[in-house]
Amino acid sequence: MVEAVKTHDGWYCLHDFRTINWAKWRILSSEKRSQLTNDFINFITSLENVSAENNGSHYFFDVTGHKADLGLMLLRPELSDLNNVENQFNKLEIADYFVRTHSYISVIELSTYSGDSSNPKVMKHIQNRLYPQLPKNKYVCFYPMNKKRDGDDNWFRLSMEERQKLMYDHGMIGRQYAGQIRQFITGSIGFDDHEWGVTLFSNDALQFKKIVYEMRFDEASSRYGDFPYFMVGVHLPKENIPTFLSL
Repeated sequence: MVEAVKTHDGWYCLHDFRTINWAKWRILSSEKRSQLTNDFINFITSLENVSAENNGSHYFFDVTGHKADLGLMLLRPELSDLNNVENQFNKLEIADYFVRTHSYISVIELSTYSGDSSNPKVMKHIQNRLYPQLPKNKYVCFYPMNKKRDGDDNWFRLSMEERQKLMYDHGMIGRQYAGQIRQFITGSIGFDDHEWGVTLFSNDALQFKKIVYEMRFDEASSRYGDFPYFMVGVHLPKENIPTFLSL
């Protein structure tokens, strides 16, 4: 049997995508829209309070394109915590106008392909990556991915040594974008329809295209990677929500 790589696992993650029913929203009086907007802002404030206590993190954004209007990336210690926030969101009256179009469930993951992590300095770095405060960069890109199981191109039949080499080369490309892109890998095997989720943050959206394109030529992606879809968006700070929802 091929050796499975060990992983470090951190906070659970939910990507929640919603479309606004603008036709229904327009029918409401301006006073009612203001009330619902304020209720939603209070909800976002409650998420900020959790982040301030370092019991989770979140990133709220305006999705570009037809796939959704709004996106929320949410990190929490337990899967049940994600459910609690989902229910809190869904019970808001404004949720009647925010129709969920897609969601993705996973957990922050770091593989051990790079070697021993018992060094205290390394372990501290790992802990910071497993339980992060998400950055507030202007742009975000999320996509799921799978490793192929197709004839000879079967990632899960490769030896540990072969996978380590491929992941090292793959990681060296990512390091070239340090300072330009923050990347978070989440594992979703057994949680959702694909095997991993990748979330990228940057103040320059073009960097998403550049890193994904460059990695396509790396064997770990070109031979073994599968990328079903991409979602991109723009950070939506709490103070900008009234303008976003105004007519």
